[in-house]
Amino acid sequence: MQGFANFMWLLSLALIVFSGFALLDAAIRREDAYRAADKKTKPFWLIILGLAFIVNLIFNILSFLPIIGLIATIVYMVDVRPALRQITGGGGGRRGGSSSDGPYGPYNGGR
Repeated sequence: MQGFANFMWLLSLALIVFSGFALLDAAIRREDAYRAADKKTKPFWLIILGLAFIVNLIFNILSFLPIIGLIATIVYMVDVRPALRQITGGGGGRRGGSSSDGPYGPYNGGR
């Protein structure tokens, strides 16, 4: 039984770290990027992710509230965060590329 308790503690800790990272990431993104990506507003995501973080701190993983918080955190990480990164130019493997770059280098229009 001790092994299961240790596993659940580690799982709870992982959820706290995951939701904390999402909250921090949402806090450092620009407000106008949320509007440009058409992904609600920055205060909306800060409230949702803040509640998810606090719920993960307070409640046991076996409760349904941390599961709801996990779903909200996953939605942010797989939908909102990539859209914000694309708007702000913060990722996607395109370091310093221009808008005319193709997958194998610059596209010059057949020249």
